[in-house]
Amino acid sequence: MDPFFIGAASAVWLGILTSITPCPLATNIAAISFVGKRVGNPRMVMLSGIMYMLGRMIVYIILGAIIVASILSMSELSFFLQGTVNKILGPLLIVVGIFVIGIIPLNLPSFGISQNMQEKVAGYGVWGAGILGLIFALSFCPVSAALFFGSLIPLAVKHNSSLVMPSLYGIGTALPVMLFAFVLGIGTGAVSKIFNRLTQFEIWARRVTGVTFILVGIYYSMIYILGIQL
Repeated sequence: MDPFFIGAASAVWLGILTSITPCPLATNIAAISFVGKRVGNPRMVMLSGIMYMLGRMIVYIILGAIIVASILSMSELSFFLQGTVNKILGPLLIVVGIFVIGIIPLNLPSFGISQNMQEKVAGYGVWGAGILGLIFALSFCPVSAALFFGSLIPLAVKHNSSLVMPSLYGIGTALPVMLFAFVLGIGTGAVSKIFNRLTQFEIWARRVTGVTFILVGIYYSMIYILGIQL
């Protein structure tokens, strides 16, 4: 299978996992509540969901493009990474996996938006959903920061992709909101049930992803650092 395709699928999955972890999920719930105010107009609900997704994408594209382009533009650093990226990925994936599972807590300052500010943003209508996407995308929590900076950025550097990978990641982070926007557009009865199932799914998805990161990190470390051929 094409390595770039695998990388692209991984970027989408990292975005989805980011969006359903507890802290980002809270911001997405706020966005869904904002979208839900337009339940009476299914078209507006869907448009709000799309604008929210675009807002998140813009932030991740800009951040990813700046970081990845900066790294790749430094010839010495770029040359160094090309020769050692697999060696770096091994330990990095192990560390990220540990944080994703929650074995070691990581406390980082979080950025939020007050209820008063949300009400002001709501006054902008559909465009307000895009603004919420921009703001909430900057609300990095420990797990989301580990997934973005510790997994997506190295993945984008490895594939020399400063636009595609961050864009796919942004789409992934907004997919749950799009799902709820669709549900709200056709009726509200299934919303709470989906929330409960999504929460249960997140626990196992995060654990499986974390364990996978650790196992892949161990494999990369054995192959590229220790020189063990399996």
